Amino acid sequence: MIRRSPWLALSVLCLPMLIVSMDVSVLFFAVPGIAADLAPSPTQLLWIFDIYGFILAGGLLTMGAVADRVGHRRLLLAGAAAFSAASILAAFATSVEMLIGARALLAVAGATLMPSTLAMIRHVFDDEAARTKAVATWNAVLTGGVAVGPIISGVLLEHYWWGSVFLINIPVMVVLLVLAPLVLPGDTADPTRRVDLLSSALVLGSILPFIAGVKDIAADGWSASRVGLLAVGFGVGAVFVYRQRVLPDPMLDLRLLADRALATSIWTNLVCFFALLGIAPSVVVAAAAPLAAGSANRVGRPPVIVAGLLVAASGFVVLGALTGSNSLAVILVGAGMIAAGVVATTAMVTDHVIGIAPRARAGATSGLLETSSELGGALGIAILGSVLNVVYRAKFPPDLATGEAARSLGGAAAGATHLSASAAAELLTVARGAFVVGQNAASWVAAAILIGTAVVAWVALRSGKVRPEASASPHTLTNAR
Repeated sequence: MIRRSPWLALSVLCLPMLIVSMDVSVLFFAVPGIAADLAPSPTQLLWIFDIYGFILAGGLLTMGAVADRVGHRRLLLAGAAAFSAASILAAFATSVEMLIGARALLAVAGATLMPSTLAMIRHVFDDEAARTKAVATWNAVLTGGVAVGPIISGVLLEHYWWGSVFLINIPVMVVLLVLAPLVLPGDTADPTRRVDLLSSALVLGSILPFIAGVKDIAADGWSASRVGLLAVGFGVGAVFVYRQRVLPDPMLDLRLLADRALATSIWTNLVCFFALLGIAPSVVVAAAAPLAAGSANRVGRPPVIVAGLLVAASGFVVLGALTGSNSLAVILVGAGMIAAGVVATTAMVTDHVIGIAPRARAGATSGLLETSSELGGALGIAILGSVLNVVYRAKFPPDLATGEAARSLGGAAAGATHLSASAAAELLTVARGAFVVGQNAASWVAAAILIGTAVVAWVALRSGKVRPEASASPHTLTNAR
């Protein structure tokens, strides 16, 4: 029997997070191969990418609650087996529908892995300083996986067919299946917890139309049907909240959100992913998480969280004020500051939430935190993308508007192919100028939101205290009050 060292356990817990985060970006270079073999329509290709994020976001809260009931290690092992099977199905897909279905199954399996690993850290690490370092490492792996996904994809596709980007998952999951029973505790289940199926359906019914609506708005602007999707999401979400208030054993205990520190942490996490908006962090930037952990052990979490938010805001100020010069260095510096600030903040926020969460609800609380990440990213795409598009259209000269040129930079590039060389050059110059102005405006909006969140976090977290029941027995919260 391998000695159950918490750090050995952490290394095992990081394995599924690396793979789940890689699967967000691993398809970037596989599109030409998929298009050649399966001939998807533009809509089908969009679904191949989007179905993973949609289902993942809708399943995190439910799977976190399931993990609390059946045990985090047990669900982790089941998820690893399912992820491997779905990876094989995706790798050898013979039709677009088969590939979309396999990506959906990958998302369901991924939703079992993410909250299970984070909740397990809550059980494995009792010492606060050690847990802070562990969560920072977990966060760095999660960030690094998104960054290395396209790199691994590119290397594989140099030598193999597009399905190989899915088969890379299997060896890692096999290692997890072998080691997890040896190094992870198996006594974290709470059989008294109930998983309400109607609540699970309401979560999906709320999150899926909401994310679909905001993505469509970001891509094509506002319309009655897209606003209708948002309304459906909000309406079903309201029903979900009401049901959680009346159930004796809810999937999400709303009393947790009465804790100012936890509620502020969830909001801060959402804002961070709102701001990240497509700025893919590099492996180097992922080092911000362990550096933040070291600082937090000296000065405390709240100052590090606030500092991270302000660094990210400063990155947006750099982009908003200086990108008109078309300097790649300026863009890289600004994007690096944003990514580093966000990574440092989310590492500390994750540790804060896991530290506050009762052990018996660590899975559900982890699912809530990760759901806020998905919603924040979707809102960032929609709101900041809308700001960019509105300003672009306002700045685009009406006399040069041809077709889609006045709607987006991509439309201008497409329209330029039908013009003479001189007219195309003029159109693209104007379009790029309008795009830069729109991007600057979106950057200033993001900076303002981050600064406002930093103020809220400083006030709420500086005086926030972890409630005694957060570290007490599994049933304390349920019996409290």
